[in-house]
Amino acid sequence: MPATTVRPAPPANQDVTTSIARTFDDWKHLVAESFVPLSAHTADADGFKGILRSRVLDRMSIIEVTATSHEVHRTPALIARTGERYFKLNLQLEGTGLLIQDNREALLQPGDLAIYDTNRPYTLAFEEQARMMVVMFPCDALTLPTDYVGQLAAVRMAGTTGLSGIVGQFIRQLSENLDVLGGPSGSRLATNALDLVSTMLHAEMDIAPDRMKPQALLAASIREYIDANLADPLLSPASIAAAHFISTRHLHNVFHESGITVASWIRSQRLDGARRDLRDPLHAGKSVSTVAARWGFLDAAHFSRTFRDAFGMSPTDWRRS
Repeated sequence: MPATTVRPAPPANQDVTTSIARTFDDWKHLVAESFVPLSAHTADADGFKGILRSRVLDRMSIIEVTATSHEVHRTPALIARTGERYFKLNLQLEGTGLLIQDNREALLQPGDLAIYDTNRPYTLAFEEQARMMVVMFPCDALTLPTDYVGQLAAVRMAGTTGLSGIVGQFIRQLSENLDVLGGPSGSRLATNALDLVSTMLHAEMDIAPDRMKPQALLAASIREYIDANLADPLLSPASIAAAHFISTRHLHNVFHESGITVASWIRSQRLDGARRDLRDPLHAGKSVSTVAARWGFLDAAHFSRTFRDAFGMSPTDWRRS
């Protein structure tokens, strides 16, 4: 995400939406509206059936997909039409699915997980009726660098053991309780889900470190350090570089490869934390300036301007909305 990008205010958590495709043309429209622009094909348009159940939790969308045989494609032309970059995490619930990205193929059985990047071409194919959960979120919602996650695109993560099994069960429980995931509790669960996904991806790195580039590992370590020190008003490129025994120039180069500056990453993470706290009943008795200070913003006026620039409304209006 470029440093100059202004993010729209995240929507309030939305109720569950159920959409039924009466025709395959309906389905093509539904998947394009619910995810990112996609092209869809099937060999049995007359017999096709598809249902989407979805809910927005903060900046994350959870979508249950049930459909008969078909495939979807994310092409370079469609990618060029999209603004924000997303990751999608698939949990296969029934049937099988084939995910293809970056010359890798992941054949997903029930319980398996796989992650992929909407900014690069991919194909999803289902030879028979299948059901899956898709968790979609902006790339900057993870503390992990985008190029690191990209090295795990279309890598099957077995849902029977280890952390992938725990994450799979958590997402399955979310899918079975979409109707009750509202308000601040839903936002906290969304944050917890993304933390679990990050932990799972770290575990994959530990299992196969030879797949990971040293620069990606350094970027992951740096972002973890930033995340742990967001409350420190003295957090700066110089202090981050010193903690990792690198020059500030090297630090800026690490972030440059991800298309974002160090300062803008720190700012976006602080703003997201403050935004969550302003809606959290646990912090309802705290002033806006107190919440801001908790995330490293010591100047209330500066925080208010920065918040408005990022989300299009003042912190007070966001808290009341």
